[in-house]
Amino acid sequence: MTPELTVLALAALLQALQFVLYAVPANRDLGPGYTMSARDRPPSREMSPLTGRLGRAMDNHFEGLILFTIAVLVVTLGGQSTGFTATCAWVYLAARAAYIPAYAFDMRPGRSLVWALGFFATLFMILAALL
Repeated sequence: MTPELTVLALAALLQALQFVLYAVPANRDLGPGYTMSARDRPPSREMSPLTGRLGRAMDNHFEGLILFTIAVLVVTLGGQSTGFTATCAWVYLAARAAYIPAYAFDMRPGRSLVWALGFFATLFMILAALL
């Protein structure tokens, strides 16, 4: 397995961890009656700001994971795995892990800088595979 595929697998596990980090407080905040329902109506209680930020951080990783998966596939299937692309993949994963507390605790502008680091690491993987 290429290093990029290993990082992709770890990024998927990070996504699962983010789901748990969001789901547990969301169930506490909204109550199991609502979270186990079909959610045809708005919740009668609101989530805490922290829970909301954890949910948005999770959604953001879903969005970033799409582009990162494309980058890994391009690099791996194209036979373009190098030390540079592997480093970019690890940078992406580290940035995504750092993004969780940065977003959850509203660390500005740090969260945007960490996001950009992961985004550009992904783009550099794709560019490296094309060159």
